[in-house]
Amino acid sequence: MVVEVLGDMAKVKASRHSDCENCGNCPGSSAIVVEALNPVGAQRGQRVAIEIKEVNMLKAAFIVYMLPLIAAVAGAFAGNYIANLQHAVDPLWYQLGGGFVAFGLSIIYIKFFDRNARTDDKMKPVIVRILS
Repeated sequence: MVVEVLGDMAKVKASRHSDCENCGNCPGSSAIVVEALNPVGAQRGQRVAIEIKEVNMLKAAFIVYMLPLIAAVAGAFAGNYIANLQHAVDPLWYQLGGGFVAFGLSIIYIKFFDRNARTDDKMKPVIVRILS
């Protein structure tokens, strides 16, 4: 149901399905409020159907959850390579340093991605039709 209309955007109160209840990321268990693009001109109080592109959700989930892990492992391998180049007796510190540096860089990239995703209309939910 549309709670508020703000220009070409609308705040939509959406009920959650069982997958959302298992996640626990959002507060509460019955509904969430989502800002969605409103190309159909829905008004306050109307029930609407919203669409979130699955490709965008998978891309965002991969970047947030998998990228730091992959970066940390790649950084550890890079640290090991550098330790071998410098003939270090104990490459552990190089591996740890490389992992932490790569992990930190991935967190910086995630912040950048998040900032861009908030302004990108392709990443936002869209009201596709008015139900009532």
